[in-house]
Amino acid sequence: MGPERSRATTPFFRRADSARRLHPWLLALSSLVLACASTLVTVAVPHAPLAGASSPATSASPTTSAPALTPPGATLPTADQAYWLDASNGAVYAFGGAPQYGTMAHTVLNKPIVGMASTATGGGYWMVATDGGIFTFGNAVFRGSMGGSHLNEPIVGMAADPATGGYWEVASDGGIFSFDAPFFGSMGGSHLNKPIVGMAATATGGGYWLVASDGGIFTFGNARFYGSTGAMVLNKPIVGMSPSHTGDGYFLVASDGGIFTYGNAANHFYGSLGGVDEARPIVGVASLYDNQGYWMTNNNGGVTNFGTARYFGSTPQTIPSPVVGIAIAKGTGVATGSSYQSGSYGYDVSNYQCTHFPPNPHAIGIVQVDGWGDTATNPCLTQEATWAGAGLNLYVFMVYGTSATAEPGCTQSTLPAACNFGYQVGLSDYATAKAAIGTRATVAWWLDVEHAGTNWSKTTAANYSVIQGTLLALNKAEGLNTVGIYASPDVWPTIAGPNRPSVPYFAADWAKQNPQTICTSLKTTFSGVPSGPLALVQYSSPSYPFAAGDMNVAFDNDYAC
Repeated sequence: MGPERSRATTPFFRRADSARRLHPWLLALSSLVLACASTLVTVAVPHAPLAGASSPATSASPTTSAPALTPPGATLPTADQAYWLDASNGAVYAFGGAPQYGTMAHTVLNKPIVGMASTATGGGYWMVATDGGIFTFGNAVFRGSMGGSHLNEPIVGMAADPATGGYWEVASDGGIFSFDAPFFGSMGGSHLNKPIVGMAATATGGGYWLVASDGGIFTFGNARFYGSTGAMVLNKPIVGMSPSHTGDGYFLVASDGGIFTYGNAANHFYGSLGGVDEARPIVGVASLYDNQGYWMTNNNGGVTNFGTARYFGSTPQTIPSPVVGIAIAKGTGVATGSSYQSGSYGYDVSNYQCTHFPPNPHAIGIVQVDGWGDTATNPCLTQEATWAGAGLNLYVFMVYGTSATAEPGCTQSTLPAACNFGYQVGLSDYATAKAAIGTRATVAWWLDVEHAGTNWSKTTAANYSVIQGTLLALNKAEGLNTVGIYASPDVWPTIAGPNRPSVPYFAADWAKQNPQTICTSLKTTFSGVPSGPLALVQYSSPSYPFAAGDMNVAFDNDYAC
């Protein structure tokens, strides 16, 4: 198993039909209404692989009358609670306990990586480059590639054949290249309104779909046509697709995070980012094997989850090369991608520690930006950020408020005015931090949600709207990969009600307990906290006890789970 040697020189609301809809957490309006597609292609010109393909291609006429598909359940993973991201330099980022089988990040590539596909068992993956070079990891087997061959147009994606263990490559002109996988036809040599941007295989491997940047769908083998966005005016182009794993259908995703569902995938719409102000474009989508959810990623590795797909983390904020795809994996369900190494210790500080910083050494240094929303700026922000060093994270003390100025994604919130306020607070806090510490402001952020008293409304849904607004501003508008919630597990429900955002959670806990124990038991004891990974626990240290009335010498101790 390994890379192909010849290529490396020594990478919400809901309708019955498919439409762009908003994730319930984000509460943004859909910006498109689906129309009937006029770009249906039921007969495509067979196109054999170019010279250099290592396996013979056999052509077959595409059909629209294939029998219903039955997923090959025996070959599917027993769990799909994980995902991989791949970048153009061949780096692979593993989340949810997915094994890291290998990477091309330290190899000089002839051409950049443009996509990846996982094996039928979720135990490995292939990556494909624009020149058709294939790199294999885990139980993915190398069957050949177009590396070193002449291509009319660059390769833009690939799909694995669950039946044979082979795979297909697709070029932007619709040319298909098959390797130990049946050739059912292609669009190579045919006129296309827009270039092909991706493909997906049917559940049995008896066919495949191609999708163009306008959402036009082309069907081959037993892949059926269920609709497209080809006749629509899209806000942003389609960038990829994922098949319905339980039968006939597919999900399309646009670069603004709009999701379009067709066939039986239409029964599994769980939200989108359409209508949300996104700082970075979405580049891929991956659906669960039971179709009960999906993930999407932007080009900076920021992952958003929908349905029962769990959030396990995003890439570091700064990565060497852009992320180009996402693939489903078999994992343990253990969260990864925290700002801190598990087992590390440190502190969180605010204006109260201006003249008395916690002692060294420490790996964790979480610094307050503003108190009371975007007011009461920490006068020692710059100095405390210096003290934090490489372990810097930032936080803002949240309060309730409203604003009549509409903000992206807040229109359909329970209380839009509260969401607007939270959004504006997030933008203001980020601007304050950036002015004080520059690019270091792009670290992980925490929303301090506490003191269920006069600084919060008595209506928990309204309070949650404020929190949603700030999450939207920092995570989406500013493009920060990690934005989480700091709250005491018993206080969070009194402020935010039953809402459990799928974001990292930092547990406030003043008990003098072993934080390692808290990391393993907290979510079992408290079920109403944010549903994302438990990243940090705050605790009272015997060495530095919390002294009420003596805030200037009290230190909050933090432990990374």
